[in-house]
Amino acid sequence: MIASKTQVALVAGILLLFGLGLTAYKTTTLGFPLFPGEYREVWTIESKISFRPKDEPLTIELKLPQGLGGWTLIEEHFASSGFGFSVQELNDHRVARWTREGLDRPTTLYYKIQTYRATETSLPDAPPRRIRKPTLEPDQLAAMDRVVALLRERSSSIETFTELMIQEINRRTLDQDVAFLLGTYQADRATIMLDILAYADIPAQRVRGIALEDGRRRQTISSLIEVHNGTNWVLYHPTTAKPGLPRHFFVWERGDEAILTVVGGHSSSLEFALLSNNLPAKTVMGMEHRAQQYALVDFSIYALPVEQQGVFKTLLLVPVGALVVVFLRLFVGIRTSGTFMPVLIALAFIETTLLVGLALFIVLVSIGLWIRSWLSRLNLLLVARVSTVVIVVILLMAMFALVSYKLGIHQALTVTFFPTIIIAWTIERMSILWEEDGPHEVLIQGGGSLLVAVLAYLVMTTRIVEHLTFNFPELLVSLLAVIILIGRYTGYRLSELYRFRDLAKPK
Repeated sequence: MIASKTQVALVAGILLLFGLGLTAYKTTTLGFPLFPGEYREVWTIESKISFRPKDEPLTIELKLPQGLGGWTLIEEHFASSGFGFSVQELNDHRVARWTREGLDRPTTLYYKIQTYRATETSLPDAPPRRIRKPTLEPDQLAAMDRVVALLRERSSSIETFTELMIQEINRRTLDQDVAFLLGTYQADRATIMLDILAYADIPAQRVRGIALEDGRRRQTISSLIEVHNGTNWVLYHPTTAKPGLPRHFFVWERGDEAILTVVGGHSSSLEFALLSNNLPAKTVMGMEHRAQQYALVDFSIYALPVEQQGVFKTLLLVPVGALVVVFLRLFVGIRTSGTFMPVLIALAFIETTLLVGLALFIVLVSIGLWIRSWLSRLNLLLVARVSTVVIVVILLMAMFALVSYKLGIHQALTVTFFPTIIIAWTIERMSILWEEDGPHEVLIQGGGSLLVAVLAYLVMTTRIVEHLTFNFPELLVSLLAVIILIGRYTGYRLSELYRFRDLAKPK
């Protein structure tokens, strides 16, 4: 029978060679870059078209983006199983068309693109269209006339008129006429702005696109306002009045024409899932081509839908954090409250940023310990006690989220990423530890947990680590081998060497 030590070495060796071999294959044969090197921020945008069919033939048309504002389309992919599909040129626009004779169930169609912004250029010049004045009721017309007159009196150009209009519509204390228009219009604020500009004889139109945010799901179309000053077009954000095209705004359509048209269906919606990767553009450019030549790529993270890619982008960092915990506990001897709670805290830090996350964790645990000490006087059973702490922690999170929203601290809004149950158990464990071993041991284990969480966060957010875990998930097999080998270590820890340092001194 093979000895235990030999078995561990054999299994670890096989796992190590498997992970490294698969990584070498993807690097040399498939062209995946082993190091980030010179990279671009490449966005994967997955469009999801959902609708309910009627009892009639179906035609779904989606206007496709044209790569405006410096955006370059690397690759696109359509999901059209069971549908007739074609891409056509209509009025200088590319349009994807899905057709089917009939359907008896709600359906979802997908369109995915990979893009990056090569240059931060403005939108191409185009002649303004004929201005169409809005059709208004007499009371709306009177209010509109007063609003336009007030804006003209305070402005000196088309640009200042537009900026003042956006500021007026977004003020907390609205002008009486502006408040009346907002209350009587059955449309969004961008439509009201366009009507005000049209009434003032200023050519204007929408620029619709997607406000890019990494990992965001169910994102919808956003609008910018574009006005013509007599010479060229100028873009404005409809909330901040800031001119220019925002850096993370992907332009989908310029103008007011419908992006999605569904004939033969109802309750249609267009949503987007977003994912950002810092990769060489050539890698993403050839990805679809490689997927047709090599079946191995079909089993990579890139083969998953974008929403799942966003989940695994974070999830694949957990084994790296686990390696940090194993190293610090077995080699250094740092004591923590719970085995892998520091990894979960490190994941929360990724969402909240380090300083905000540290502050939130310390405050949550401190208040939780105070409430737990009060609950101990009530002599509750363990299940009821822990459940009470969980509810209190959730209420504290909700309170922090509301306060941070009022104060404009957006990082603290991600407090919900903290592992609620783990924090509740941490509070319970620290309370028992306080009662049995005193506050000194609580500080040692609590401080050790935070130290390990911070170090794990720093390693997990390193650019090379993020790159390797997402593009070469097979390396986690080799990492598993390393953890198995570390698990056989039975020597002294650094903390023990320091503890018994006096024994090494000559007498």
